[in-house]
Amino acid sequence: MWKYILLGAVQGIVEWIPISSEGVLVVLGRYLIEGVNLVDLALFLHLGTLLAVLVYFWRDWVEIFTLRNPRLLKFLFTTTILTGIVGYPLYRLARNNFLGNYLLIITGIGLLFTAYFQKNRRIKKWNLNKTAWLSGILQGMAVIPGFSRSGATFFGLSFGELKSSQILKLSYLMSVPVVLMGGIFLLLKQPSLIREGWIATIVSFGVGLISLRFLFRISQRVNFFWVAISFSLLCFAGAIINFCFI
Repeated sequence: MWKYILLGAVQGIVEWIPISSEGVLVVLGRYLIEGVNLVDLALFLHLGTLLAVLVYFWRDWVEIFTLRNPRLLKFLFTTTILTGIVGYPLYRLARNNFLGNYLLIITGIGLLFTAYFQKNRRIKKWNLNKTAWLSGILQGMAVIPGFSRSGATFFGLSFGELKSSQILKLSYLMSVPVVLMGGIFLLLKQPSLIREGWIATIVSFGVGLISLRFLFRISQRVNFFWVAISFSLLCFAGAIINFCFI
């Protein structure tokens, strides 16, 4: 059981940073668990961090469900549809392949561009509708193991006129519908995931809620330029470690 607890704790931390939680869990799971599709298990553990997003942003969800924030509702609807269109066929093709090292490098480069877009005020910023299209497509591509969902959506959202905390919040909010649908799909296809991963899911919720609160406190004090730079360096460091030791 401790192995699943460890995986849940790791999911609760890395979900919020652009290092691809699926990729990290697949690599770690190879040394801990046998006889389980690690990509499916990693995607299932997102249900725990999904619950953390629901709890942490409960006021935003109340506004969405009571139709008091139609702008945000439209944004989530657009990103969800595009994610499904792009993500499902990619999931069918890539669920058994791991390209983490190379995708970490790509994500790191993307985050450097994200930092540049945040720093360069001369670049014309997109409205929320345009960023929804780009972010939804990029989120769909994140079903590829090793491709960071948060890193991809940070990049897409950086084209808009958004503050650091707004970029983080929208990135995490837009994950909820697709994670929920993906979790239901996985449970229908493989009900044994409940028996195998329930404790890890609970742990990922608890750890995820704590780490999410910590990250947002930092984002409210620091310009997103430095957040993107820091995350980019994490991606490059992770790729180097993987190339050297895995």
